[in-house]
Amino acid sequence: MNKTVVLGMSGGVDSSVSALRLKEQGYKVIGLFMKSWEETDERGVCKASLEYEDVVRVADQLQIPSYSVNLVDEYRDLVFAEFLGDLEKGLTPNPDVLCNREIKFNVFLKKAKELGADFLATGHYCRLDDAKRLLKGTDPEKDQSYFLHAVRKEAFADVLFPIGHLTKKEVRSLARQACLATSEKKDSTGICFIGKRDFKPFLSQYIGYQEGNFRRLSGEIVGRHDGAAFYTIGQRKGMRLGGEGDAWFVVGKDISKNEVYVERGADHPALFSDVLIASSFTWVSEEPPFYPYRCSAKIRYRQEDRPCTLYAAENGRAVIRFDSPQRAITPGQSIVFYDGVVCLGGARIEPKN
Repeated sequence: MNKTVVLGMSGGVDSSVSALRLKEQGYKVIGLFMKSWEETDERGVCKASLEYEDVVRVADQLQIPSYSVNLVDEYRDLVFAEFLGDLEKGLTPNPDVLCNREIKFNVFLKKAKELGADFLATGHYCRLDDAKRLLKGTDPEKDQSYFLHAVRKEAFADVLFPIGHLTKKEVRSLARQACLATSEKKDSTGICFIGKRDFKPFLSQYIGYQEGNFRRLSGEIVGRHDGAAFYTIGQRKGMRLGGEGDAWFVVGKDISKNEVYVERGADHPALFSDVLIASSFTWVSEEPPFYPYRCSAKIRYRQEDRPCTLYAAENGRAVIRFDSPQRAITPGQSIVFYDGVVCLGGARIEPKN
């Protein structure tokens, strides 16, 4: 096989095993590390440089070339700017969805083509069928099709997912058998460019927030918050609200008044609804052939998709009604639609008003 694959390598075990699998299948593999964020730790060490060192270690082990591409400016302009704008509107955006749409399967794909690649490969846990429809990954605990629903479907014509048919346990096992340098490396956590850290201090560098009131739906003021955009529907921690009784949960926000609505109890009725409004639809595999359309959907990554009915969009907005109430429907997050294992596409959840 003389096909060339540029593999997006992050320095983690998933992309490392992807490189291993591709080489075993006879592809000419080029490892390409994407630098999307510039930041140093308390010792002045660039975190991206540490990840790239792991990429180089694995590439050397597998005897494949590896390079780094700087996409910091593109990430700032195409992902981070929209992320901040949505936060200021009181939404809870998903930068991982934006990154896949604008960077990994757009700008990064073009870079791969410039290197003469026949394909771009990534370590995502998802699959493509012969018709290039996006499918769930085999491992239900790791399936990442949710994050790829907004990718332009034309991009998948030149994409490979080498580990989408494997479970995480199998990926770890393959890495250990090959003695890869990343075989025991922990999975990364947190938002793609921020990582796992205290969210408020980070965002405060970019957006000015004003304190406001925590209110119950009755109008009673029960405390003060640091800024409405810091909080998301269903949130329990970080509000510094005490007193006797069940824990407090965020049940709503009014960004124009800088107010956050809270109620006690994880099962408070205000946290549940069987209907939502969505906009900005993207059909990554195929658009429903008729409306109303029965399918399944999920409103967050770590959730089983649930039966629902999708009604025809008007003025770019559509109603989705679930068969049963869903907890903590969050404006700004994605609702993603499925027909069995096929990821049809998705949309952005809009505020109720």
